[in-house]
Amino acid sequence: MLPVHHLLILGALLFCTGLVITIIKRNAIMVLLGLELMLNAANINLVAFNQYKPGVPEGQMFALFVIVVAVSEVAVGLAIVLRVYRYFETAVPDEIKELKD
Repeated sequence: MLPVHHLLILGALLFCTGLVITIIKRNAIMVLLGLELMLNAANINLVAFNQYKPGVPEGQMFALFVIVVAVSEVAVGLAIVLRVYRYFETAVPDEIKELKD
């Protein structure tokens, strides 16, 4: 088994990578990818902290709940991105000016 601090470092690196992708990238699909990385980092941290109470699967249950939320977020997010792309013919959120006023 890996020590807990290795998993926490991995989770922190994944979260930072997802945050950088979400802030820097201009494409809506890449922003969704960054959000997914941040949610997966939270899952790694939840499962890592579950090692402190091995008999109680609370961390795994919370991780499963986060996975369900992430799947629904991806489904709704991709549907919105596809609809916006068909209407405005761009996937860059900064170029959509009609909804800002």
